[in-house]
Amino acid sequence: MNEHDTISAELARRIQDDQWAKSLGIDYLELRRGYCRVAITLQPHMVNYLRSPHGAVIFALADAAFGAACNSHGAPAVALSMTIGFLTTPQLDGRLIAECRERRQGRRAGFYDVTVTDETGALVAVLQCVAHRVAPET
Repeated sequence: MNEHDTISAELARRIQDDQWAKSLGIDYLELRRGYCRVAITLQPHMVNYLRSPHGAVIFALADAAFGAACNSHGAPAVALSMTIGFLTTPQLDGRLIAECRERRQGRRAGFYDVTVTDETGALVAVLQCVAHRVAPET
């Protein structure tokens, strides 16, 4: 990491003040330009009728990482697409970690990869995401 990877404390605070992420119990572990790592501890109310962690919870965790990473440049960005592949079912009482990495950022479109793993590092889900920058970088 170099000085160009860091973001301002104010921008980091605004990104991490996401009320939806807070309501889910998402923890921001690392945030820098084009990168974010977040975690969530699975709770009993996060399971589906099959008694497995709900796919929406896994997706929401990945979305929080993606949203933070694509907005870390300082210009508002929104998701154009997010494609998810679920690879395994995590343990009900575990902790999940989503890591989003920027592959390429153009003037308007950004391309990102997200991985969701459990505490052991086992891959739970992968996502390919595209963001649209709606305003110039500030």
